[in-house]
Amino acid sequence: MPRFRHDEVELAYLDEGEGDPIVLVHGFASNKEVNWVQTNWIATLTQAGRRAIALDNRGHGQSTKLYDPEEYRISKMAEDARALLDHLGLQQADVMGYSMGARIAAFLAAQHPRRVRSAILGGIGIKLVTGAGLPDEIAQALEAPSLAQVTDPMGYMFRAFAEQTKSDLRALAACIRGARDRMTPEQITAIAMPVLVAVGTKDFVAGPAEELVALLPRGKFLPIPGRDHMLSTGDKVFKAGVLEFLNERP
Repeated sequence: MPRFRHDEVELAYLDEGEGDPIVLVHGFASNKEVNWVQTNWIATLTQAGRRAIALDNRGHGQSTKLYDPEEYRISKMAEDARALLDHLGLQQADVMGYSMGARIAAFLAAQHPRRVRSAILGGIGIKLVTGAGLPDEIAQALEAPSLAQVTDPMGYMFRAFAEQTKSDLRALAACIRGARDRMTPEQITAIAMPVLVAVGTKDFVAGPAEELVALLPRGKFLPIPGRDHMLSTGDKVFKAGVLEFLNERP
Protein backbone atom coordinates (compact mmCIF):
# COMPACT_ATOMS: atom_id res chain seq x y z
CA MET A 1 0.00 0.00 0.00
CA PRO A 2 1.59 3.33 -1.02
CA ARG A 3 2.11 5.93 1.69
CA PHE A 4 3.46 9.45 2.00
CA ARG A 5 4.21 11.84 4.84
CA HIS A 6 2.56 15.20 5.45
CA ASP A 7 4.26 16.94 8.36
CA GLU A 8 4.26 14.31 11.14
CA VAL A 9 1.44 12.22 9.68
CA GLU A 10 1.88 9.17 7.46
CA LEU A 11 -1.05 8.73 5.09
CA ALA A 12 -1.95 5.58 3.17
CA TYR A 13 -3.65 5.82 -0.21
CA LEU A 14 -4.53 3.87 -3.32
CA ASP A 15 -4.14 5.02 -6.92
CA GLU A 16 -5.82 3.06 -9.71
CA GLY A 17 -6.76 3.61 -13.34
CA GLU A 18 -5.83 6.22 -15.91
CA GLY A 19 -7.46 9.39 -17.16
CA ASP A 20 -8.77 12.48 -15.38
CA PRO A 21 -7.91 12.13 -11.67
CA ILE A 22 -10.54 12.15 -8.94
CA VAL A 23 -9.56 12.17 -5.27
CA LEU A 24 -11.91 10.31 -2.90
CA VAL A 25 -12.21 11.31 0.76
CA HIS A 26 -14.04 8.86 3.04
CA GLY A 27 -16.34 9.54 5.95
CA PHE A 28 -15.92 9.30 9.71
CA ALA A 29 -15.02 5.85 11.10
CA SER A 30 -14.68 4.49 7.57
CA ASN A 31 -11.59 4.03 5.38
CA LYS A 32 -10.69 3.95 1.70
CA GLU A 33 -11.56 0.25 1.30
CA VAL A 34 -14.93 0.36 3.06
CA ASN A 35 -16.06 3.66 1.54
CA TRP A 36 -14.72 3.28 -1.99
CA VAL A 37 -13.53 -0.26 -2.79
CA GLN A 38 -16.24 -2.41 -1.21
CA THR A 39 -18.95 -0.14 -2.64
CA ASN A 40 -17.46 -0.57 -6.16
CA TRP A 41 -16.74 3.14 -6.53
CA ILE A 42 -13.13 2.47 -7.57
CA ALA A 43 -14.27 -0.05 -10.20
CA THR A 44 -17.03 2.29 -11.43
CA LEU A 45 -14.67 5.23 -11.88
CA THR A 46 -11.77 3.32 -13.44
CA GLN A 47 -14.10 1.52 -15.84
CA ALA A 48 -15.41 4.95 -16.86
CA GLY A 49 -11.86 5.94 -17.86
CA ARG A 50 -10.89 7.87 -14.75
CA ARG A 51 -7.96 7.70 -12.34
CA ALA A 52 -9.33 7.01 -8.85
CA ILE A 53 -7.19 8.09 -5.89
CA ALA A 54 -8.38 7.45 -2.33
CA LEU A 55 -6.64 8.19 0.96
CA ASP A 56 -7.12 7.05 4.54
CA ASN A 57 -7.77 10.19 6.58
CA ARG A 58 -5.56 10.74 9.61
CA GLY A 59 -6.80 8.60 12.49
CA HIS A 60 -8.43 6.13 10.09
CA GLY A 61 -7.52 2.98 8.18
CA GLN A 62 -3.77 2.54 7.73
CA SER A 63 -2.88 6.18 8.37
CA THR A 64 -1.31 7.58 11.55
CA LYS A 65 -3.53 7.55 14.66
CA LEU A 66 -3.54 10.75 16.70
CA TYR A 67 -5.18 11.42 20.07
CA ASP A 68 -5.15 15.22 20.30
CA PRO A 69 -8.49 16.64 19.03
CA GLU A 70 -6.69 19.69 17.61
CA GLU A 71 -4.96 17.39 15.09
CA TYR A 72 -8.35 16.60 13.54
CA ARG A 73 -9.42 20.06 12.47
CA ILE A 74 -11.18 19.80 9.12
CA SER A 75 -8.87 22.46 7.72
CA LYS A 76 -5.88 20.25 8.62
CA MET A 77 -7.41 17.19 6.98
CA ALA A 78 -8.09 19.26 3.86
CA GLU A 79 -4.37 20.05 3.80
CA ASP A 80 -3.67 16.29 3.91
CA ALA A 81 -5.68 15.94 0.69
CA ARG A 82 -3.81 18.88 -0.85
CA ALA A 83 -0.51 17.26 0.16
CA LEU A 84 -1.60 14.08 -1.63
CA LEU A 85 -2.09 16.10 -4.83
CA ASP A 86 1.40 17.54 -4.33
CA HIS A 87 2.86 14.09 -3.67
CA LEU A 88 1.37 12.76 -6.92
CA GLY A 89 2.36 15.85 -8.92
CA LEU A 90 -1.24 16.75 -9.72
CA GLN A 91 -2.02 20.41 -10.25
CA GLN A 92 -5.77 19.83 -10.31
CA ALA A 93 -8.32 17.05 -9.74
CA ASP A 94 -11.99 16.42 -9.20
CA VAL A 95 -12.66 15.72 -5.51
CA MET A 96 -15.45 13.60 -4.00
CA GLY A 97 -16.09 13.24 -0.29
CA TYR A 98 -18.77 11.53 1.74
CA SER A 99 -20.11 12.82 5.09
CA MET A 100 -17.04 14.06 7.02
CA GLY A 101 -15.13 13.52 3.77
CA ALA A 102 -17.52 15.92 2.04
CA ARG A 103 -16.78 18.51 4.70
CA ILE A 104 -13.06 17.97 4.03
CA ALA A 105 -13.62 18.26 0.25
CA ALA A 106 -15.53 21.53 0.71
CA PHE A 107 -12.72 22.99 2.83
CA LEU A 108 -10.19 21.88 0.23
CA ALA A 109 -12.21 23.64 -2.49
CA ALA A 110 -12.36 26.81 -0.37
CA GLN A 111 -8.70 26.74 0.71
CA HIS A 112 -7.22 25.74 -2.67
CA PRO A 113 -9.75 26.60 -5.39
CA ARG A 114 -7.25 26.24 -8.23
CA ARG A 115 -6.53 22.64 -7.23
CA VAL A 116 -10.18 21.47 -7.36
CA ARG A 117 -11.74 21.13 -10.80
CA SER A 118 -15.13 20.11 -9.41
CA ALA A 119 -16.43 18.87 -6.06
CA ILE A 120 -18.91 16.15 -5.20
CA LEU A 121 -20.31 16.43 -1.68
CA GLY A 122 -22.12 13.27 -0.60
CA GLY A 123 -24.04 12.87 2.65
CA ILE A 124 -23.82 16.56 3.63
CA GLY A 125 -26.38 19.33 3.31
CA ILE A 126 -26.81 22.64 5.07
CA LYS A 127 -25.18 21.19 8.20
CA LEU A 128 -21.92 22.05 6.45
CA VAL A 129 -22.85 25.58 7.56
CA THR A 130 -25.13 25.10 10.57
CA GLY A 131 -23.66 21.99 12.18
CA ALA A 132 -20.26 21.48 13.76
CA GLY A 133 -19.74 17.82 12.98
CA LEU A 134 -21.01 14.89 15.03
CA PRO A 135 -22.31 15.31 18.59
CA ASP A 136 -20.19 14.46 21.63
CA GLU A 137 -22.60 11.62 22.51
CA ILE A 138 -20.96 9.64 19.69
CA ALA A 139 -17.49 10.26 21.16
CA GLN A 140 -18.82 9.03 24.51
CA ALA A 141 -20.25 5.94 22.80
CA LEU A 142 -16.83 5.22 21.29
CA GLU A 143 -15.24 5.50 24.73
CA ALA A 144 -17.78 3.23 26.45
CA PRO A 145 -16.38 -0.05 27.83
CA SER A 146 -18.45 -2.04 25.32
CA LEU A 147 -21.09 -1.67 22.61
CA ALA A 148 -23.66 -3.27 24.92
CA GLN A 149 -23.31 -0.32 27.32
CA VAL A 150 -24.16 2.31 24.67
CA THR A 151 -27.73 3.59 25.04
CA ASP A 152 -27.75 6.53 22.59
CA PRO A 153 -29.18 5.22 19.26
CA MET A 154 -26.89 7.25 17.00
CA GLY A 155 -23.92 6.53 19.25
CA TYR A 156 -24.73 2.83 19.04
CA MET A 157 -24.87 2.99 15.23
CA PHE A 158 -21.48 4.70 14.93
CA ARG A 159 -19.83 2.49 17.60
CA ALA A 160 -21.05 -0.63 15.81
CA PHE A 161 -19.75 0.71 12.49
CA ALA A 162 -16.39 1.63 14.03
CA GLU A 163 -16.02 -1.87 15.45
CA GLN A 164 -16.98 -3.36 12.08
CA THR A 165 -14.22 -1.34 10.36
CA LYS A 166 -11.74 -2.32 13.15
CA SER A 167 -11.06 1.33 13.88
CA ASP A 168 -9.04 2.85 16.72
CA LEU A 169 -11.90 3.99 18.98
CA ARG A 170 -9.82 6.47 20.99
CA ALA A 171 -8.52 8.14 17.82
CA LEU A 172 -12.09 8.41 16.50
CA ALA A 173 -13.30 10.01 19.73
CA ALA A 174 -10.53 12.61 19.37
CA CYS A 175 -11.54 13.12 15.74
CA ILE A 176 -15.15 13.88 16.68
CA ARG A 177 -14.05 16.46 19.23
CA GLY A 178 -11.60 18.10 16.83
CA ALA A 179 -13.45 18.00 13.51
CA ARG A 180 -15.85 20.79 14.40
CA ASP A 181 -15.02 23.32 11.68
CA ARG A 182 -18.06 24.73 9.93
CA MET A 183 -18.20 26.95 6.86
CA THR A 184 -19.79 30.38 6.66
CA PRO A 185 -22.36 31.17 3.96
CA GLU A 186 -19.78 33.58 2.52
CA GLN A 187 -17.24 30.77 2.18
CA ILE A 188 -19.82 28.59 0.42
CA THR A 189 -20.81 31.30 -2.06
CA ALA A 190 -17.13 31.83 -2.90
CA ILE A 191 -16.77 28.22 -4.15
CA ALA A 192 -16.90 28.90 -7.88
CA MET A 193 -16.29 25.46 -9.42
CA PRO A 194 -19.16 23.05 -10.26
CA VAL A 195 -20.40 21.25 -7.14
CA LEU A 196 -22.73 18.24 -6.95
CA VAL A 197 -24.52 17.72 -3.62
CA ALA A 198 -25.83 14.14 -3.26
CA VAL A 199 -27.96 13.22 -0.23
CA GLY A 200 -30.31 10.31 0.48
CA THR A 201 -33.99 11.15 0.77
CA LYS A 202 -34.02 9.37 4.17
CA ASP A 203 -30.76 10.93 5.38
CA PHE A 204 -31.49 12.82 8.60
CA VAL A 205 -27.81 13.32 9.45
CA ALA A 206 -26.82 15.60 6.54
CA GLY A 207 -29.36 18.41 6.87
CA PRO A 208 -31.41 19.74 3.92
CA ALA A 209 -29.35 19.58 0.73
CA GLU A 210 -31.40 22.16 -1.18
CA GLU A 211 -30.39 24.89 1.29
CA LEU A 212 -26.71 24.16 0.66
CA VAL A 213 -27.17 24.03 -3.12
CA ALA A 214 -28.90 27.43 -3.01
CA LEU A 215 -25.69 28.97 -1.63
CA LEU A 216 -23.42 27.44 -4.28
CA PRO A 217 -22.95 29.52 -7.47
CA ARG A 218 -22.71 26.35 -9.59
CA GLY A 219 -24.39 23.85 -7.31
CA LYS A 220 -26.55 20.92 -8.39
CA PHE A 221 -28.65 18.61 -6.20
CA LEU A 222 -28.79 14.84 -6.66
CA PRO A 223 -31.37 13.14 -4.40
CA ILE A 224 -30.64 9.47 -3.69
CA PRO A 225 -34.10 7.85 -3.44
CA GLY A 226 -34.98 5.81 -0.39
CA ARG A 227 -31.51 5.84 1.13
CA ASP A 228 -30.38 6.92 4.60
CA HIS A 229 -26.95 8.22 5.60
CA MET A 230 -25.33 4.80 5.81
CA LEU A 231 -26.88 3.22 2.71
CA SER A 232 -26.43 6.09 0.24
CA THR A 233 -22.71 5.54 -0.22
CA GLY A 234 -22.74 2.77 -2.81
CA ASP A 235 -26.12 3.48 -4.39
CA LYS A 236 -26.40 3.05 -8.16
CA VAL A 237 -28.31 6.35 -8.57
CA PHE A 238 -25.46 8.11 -6.75
CA LYS A 239 -22.89 6.51 -9.06
CA ALA A 240 -24.82 7.27 -12.26
CA GLY A 241 -25.36 10.88 -11.16
CA VAL A 242 -21.68 11.39 -10.37
CA LEU A 243 -20.56 9.99 -13.73
CA GLU A 244 -23.05 12.24 -15.54
CA PHE A 245 -21.86 15.25 -13.54
CA LEU A 246 -18.20 14.52 -14.28
CA ASN A 247 -18.92 14.08 -17.99
CA GLU A 248 -20.82 17.38 -18.17
CA ARG A 249 -18.48 19.62 -16.17
CA PRO A 250 -16.04 21.79 -18.20
